[in-house]
This record gives sequence, C-alpha cells and structure tokens, in this order.
Amino acid sequence: MSTMKRRSFIAATLATPFLARTALAQEIGLTLPEEAKAPQNARNNISSFRTIDWRDHFEALGQGAIVADTVSRALHFWDAEGGYKLYPTSVPISEDLTKRGYTSVIKKVKNPTWTPTPSMRERDPSLPVTVPAGPENPLGVRALYLSWQYYRIHGTHDTRKIGRRSSDGCIGLYNEQIVDLYDRVTVGTQVKLI
Repeated sequence: MSTMKRRSFIAATLATPFLARTALAQEIGLTLPEEAKAPQNARNNISSFRTIDWRDHFEALGQGAIVADTVSRALHFWDAEGGYKLYPTSVPISEDLTKRGYTSVIKKVKNPTWTPTPSMRERDPSLPVTVPAGPENPLGVRALYLSWQYYRIHGTHDTRKIGRRSSDGCIGLYNEQIVDLYDRVTVGTQVKLI
C-alpha cells in the first residue's frame, strides 16, 4: 500500500467516529459548540450518548420530563407533547456525590449566583462565600434548581467539563445548551437521575 493511500485510510478511520457523532447531533437537532466540533476535543469532551426512550420511567409526560443519565453523561428532555432533545453533560466526580432517583424543577434562574455548599466549604475553606453571575461563576448562565437541596442542572463556562466526571453533584451543560433547555423547561418538570 502506498504511503498516500495508507495516510488516506488512517485519516478516514480516525474521522469516522467524529463524523458519526456529527451526523447523530444533526439527526436529533443538537447544535455542538464550536470547540466541541474539532475531532481532538470531541473525543475527550463528548460522551458516547445516544437516543434512548426513557419515557417509560414516568407515568405521564405532564409538563415534560428529564432523564439525566450519569453513565452515558447525557440529558434527555421530552416536552409535554413528546418533542425530544438530547444534550451532553458533565456528571458528579464520584459515586459519593451522585444522587439518583426522582426530583423536579422547582425554580429557574437566569445568571445565577453560586454559593458553595457546606460540604464544599468544609473540603476547601478557601472557597468564596458567593460568586456573582459572570464568567467565573460555576453555574454558567442558567440554572434549574431541583427539589433536592444543593442539586442543579446548570451551564458551565468551562467547556472541558462536558462529557466528564467533574461536578460536585450537579449536572452541567454547555452554556448554549442550558439556555436552550431553560427556555423549554417549566417549573414542575419531572426529573430522574439514573
């Protein structure tokens, strides 16, 4: 096999997972941020998520439903009419910080402030008391507060976290995608973390 053919074959082989991911994203209506479109970042930051119909975990869609899958690092959302969106996420860094079960969205906040939990401050007393909205805020540009104290579905300015175990219990999305989800979700939306 000539050097040129071998290089073409290797390039095509390496590009296949990226192209499949891009095709899947287009199929489900997912817009990937620019930094996630490059193959080297996609390999590290995008979870191996796929469309899964988790609606059978709920008696009815009601106001909508969210399943946050901590294994595949994906958030599945259905609106009241059954419309579907899929988002890559960050998940808790350890099993100790991972809570599973049913909860619901109790509050929606644009440009939230962040207050470290008591256990975070215990582990790291140097943490600030509060971080105002802005580029240094770990909650990004939107937050969905859950009925579990201290647990949120929120954005992040640190795009390296998406697709990884990197949170202290919350589910994180790219800022562009939390804005999209935020606009679709209503207070009362049922949520299940699995």
